[in-house]
Formats: sequence, structure tokens, C-alpha cells
Amino acid sequence: MLPDLRDEARLRAAFRWAIPQHYNIGVDVCDRWAMAEPDRPAIFEVSPSGAVKTATYGQIRDASNQLANALRAHGIGRGDRVAILLPQAIEVAQTHVAVYKSGAIALPLAALFGVDALAYRLEDAGARALVTNAAGLEKIRKIANLPATLELILSIDGADGGALDYHSALAGQSTRFTPVDTLADDPAMMIYTSGTTGHPKGALHAHRVLLGHLPGVQLPHDFFPQTGDRMWTPADWAWAGGLLNGLLPSMHFGVPTIARKFDKFDPEEAFSLIERMQVRNTFVPPTALRMLRAVKNPRERFKLSLRTVASGGEALGAETFAWGQEQLGLTINEFYGQTECNLVLGSSAALGMVKAGLIGKPIPGHRVAIIRADGTRCEVGELGQIAVHRPDPVMFLCYWNKPEATAEKFIGDWMTTGDQGEVDSDGFIRFIGRDDDVITSAGYRIGPTEIEDCLMQHPAIALAAVVGKPDPLRTEIVKAFVVVKAGFESTPELASEIGQFVKSHLSAHEYPREVEFIDELPLTTTGKVIRRLLRDRS
Repeated sequence: MLPDLRDEARLRAAFRWAIPQHYNIGVDVCDRWAMAEPDRPAIFEVSPSGAVKTATYGQIRDASNQLANALRAHGIGRGDRVAILLPQAIEVAQTHVAVYKSGAIALPLAALFGVDALAYRLEDAGARALVTNAAGLEKIRKIANLPATLELILSIDGADGGALDYHSALAGQSTRFTPVDTLADDPAMMIYTSGTTGHPKGALHAHRVLLGHLPGVQLPHDFFPQTGDRMWTPADWAWAGGLLNGLLPSMHFGVPTIARKFDKFDPEEAFSLIERMQVRNTFVPPTALRMLRAVKNPRERFKLSLRTVASGGEALGAETFAWGQEQLGLTINEFYGQTECNLVLGSSAALGMVKAGLIGKPIPGHRVAIIRADGTRCEVGELGQIAVHRPDPVMFLCYWNKPEATAEKFIGDWMTTGDQGEVDSDGFIRFIGRDDDVITSAGYRIGPTEIEDCLMQHPAIALAAVVGKPDPLRTEIVKAFVVVKAGFESTPELASEIGQFVKSHLSAHEYPREVEFIDELPLTTTGKVIRRLLRDRS
């Protein structure tokens, strides 16, 4: 945990990791609180109709113990993979806690995954159990050959075919369970990378990964927790962002978390939820924040209790940063990481450690730098790759069954991220883009972020993404995909106006020479733009 020192230099000097030899996430985030305050609320689950169901730490402890006993009765325990295919719900937290206390490995799967994505992950991981719902079962039935390892399927919506009823399975078990004595370095969870190139890879993490996340949650949430804090994120809890930036750290600190399933992100509904549930802290990916900008005068229309808004997963941009100050009355703190090594960079308004358009600085405890291909550090302003030095408690153990890919991830002791960046004279890091997102045009190397940020300032644009399109003369040209706001027509005249707008605001070599209007941008389950699909379309 970060010491509560509101001075950056003193804070960095005082911080030390304290990772115990024996540590179990399930015991830490649940049983510890259940023993001291069993009636303390852990999760408020809000249904689409607005009904609120509360789960206390005592209730989650008892239910997770019952599930751990049910898993044990089926021979599932230490080292076995247990898949969780559910939207945000109390059962997700119960299952995670049960899996960790069993010494098994949690395998979170996004509810938006299609049949092929699920089939690959279940097979590659060798999952032995799956906890899902009716919607998940419908997809599972379409998998031609389920893995031979998959012996147990539990559905929270009741027994169906080969799936057993989750609640009945728990009801027949004892509420007492002795957690497996795990080491901090023992495997706890496996989260698959998004697979922008090649097949997704399972990033295997140890129990210590949660402790490694805590400073990266506390700093961007301005010394989280404070009295009255309450967390909500629209990010799927199957994603590292939703699970490790939101749910599990909040449970560690005893902060209530709001669970709300969104079939599709709705800005009006999001603000209504924040108001009604008195959300004080939220993690909202940049794309969702840009959608929230469509809601006019939110502080006048909604009674907001927000204390902190953090964002990450892709570049925020100066325009959305300014919107947060003007329309929400607070500074949006950015953070950065990836599935393999999350929350290693960040900003904090409480420390004055923030610059518009820049991610921030290394979180205390993490060594992060911009490096060249040979592993040496770049100079100030020099473009290079963002990298994290090992050992680091938040860093993954390995890619599941892929030792070669694990080795390729490192240059010496630097874990490479595949993200381009640069550092300024004050130590702030600017995110330029993924290695394959950087556009090479007429000898210039152009990051998409600055152009997208500029596009968002145009009054007709709701969302925008920029890619490089192959060009025989310039190698690549800048192409923009644009979603227009209601009331505007997608005309050639508007496309020309947009190009000139960027040209006048940025430079002649950065403006989009092509503008294509599109109904919606392709997004990953984590809310990131899938530029690969846009490049293919080009």
C-alpha cells in the first residue's frame, strides 16, 4: 500500500514492497473481511430493472466455501483451470474467491466472446470446470468438440442439459472450507491477451499480482480508499482492467463495488447509475468516456458524487482530459499497463502529477523506461518502446504452454510491451501507439493518438480512429474512420472539411488524406478500437 504522503518525492522514497511468502487472493479479499465484519457490504448488484441485491463479505465467504467444496468433490483443486463466463454479477466474485482458496487457477472469459474464441481458450487452457449462465450455455452448445478436460459445467440460471444448477450444487455443501496454503508466487489466474496478432496467449499470473496492482489503483484514484468510496467500472470483470483495476482491489480495501450488466454501453444509463448508486470512484476506458461526452451538462442533469475518474487501455487524449475538468469538475487520471504487466504507469491530480495528453510516470515500486531495440534507454524525446524491468510483483509468470513466446517478450530483464512512447524532461511518458499502429508516411513516423484527439474536437465527430493505408508514393497515408454525431450528414464536403480541420490544427503531414464514414467502430471486449480490422478494410 502507498503511504499517504502528498509529496511525490517523499512518496517514492518511502515506498517499499511488502510481499509475504504465503499469500492467497481469496483469503485476502474476502475471508479477512468476513472474519472481522461479516455484514460489511462487498457488492451491490443492480439489475436492468433497477433492483439492487447486496452481497456481504460474510455471504461471499460462505458461498465461496460451498463452491470450493463442490469443486473438490469433483476432484478439482490445485493447479486446475476453472473458467468463468459471466457478466458482472455477485456469482463472479464468489467463484473467483472459491477458485483462489482451492489453489486452482481462475480463467475469466468475456461474456461477449463468440463461439470460436471460447472454444480456443477452453481447449488451450485445458479447463476442467466452467461457471456460466444461460447465454453462455447457448454458446457452449455450439462448440463442436468441447475439451476432454471439461468435466463440470455449472449454470447460475439452473440445470440445462449437461450443466448442473450452480445454486443447488452449493446448497449441498458445507460453508466451512480450509483454504489451500498458497505461496505468493503460485499461479492464481490466467487472462488471455486480445490476440491482435496470431492466436491469443494465456498470461499466467501468481497470487502476488493483486498486491502488485494496489499502488497502481491507489495513485490514480488519489489515495484510494477514502471514507465513503464506492467503485464502479463498465469494464467486463473478465478483463484485467475490470478485474484487477476494479473488483479485486476494491474488495481488498473493503470498498463496495457496483455490479451492473450492460448489453451495450449507454451514456445516459451510466450517469444515472453513477447518481443512483452514489459512485465515488470509476474506471472508464477512453472510448466509453468519449461516449459519455455526448451527454450534455452532466453535473446539471445528475447529482454526481464522483471523487475520482481513472482511465486506461488506450490513449485518453487532451480533448477528453479537458472535458473531464470542464464537465465533471475533476481531473481524469490516466494509467497504463497490459495483461502481462498491468498498472505500472499513472498520474495523480492529488500529487499534481498530471499532464494533459500524457499517461503519467512510473507508479512507485515499478521500473519503467523507453528503450531501444538493443535494450538501452532512450533519450528525452526519443521514440522507443515502453518496457518494464523484472522482477516485478505485477508481472506475469509466463505465457501458458508457450516458452518461446515468453522468452521473446523480454530484452534482457526488460519486458517489452509492443507500445511506442517517449519520455519528456519531467519524466512523464507519452503513449504514441502500438508498434503496428504507428504510421510511416513520406519518412515521418506518425502516432494515431494525436490525430484522433484532434478529430474529436470537430463538432460533427462522435468517434474516430486513424490507421495507415498502404500507398505507393508515401509508403502509407493517414486514413480516418469517423462516426458522425446525430444531425450531421456523411458527405464528401464534410470529409474534406475534416481533413482541412486536422491540417490546420496539426500539420500538413498528419492530416487524413482519406476520411471514411462508418456506423460504428470495431471494438474489443475491453473497449479498445481494433485498428487491425480497420487496416484490413483499407
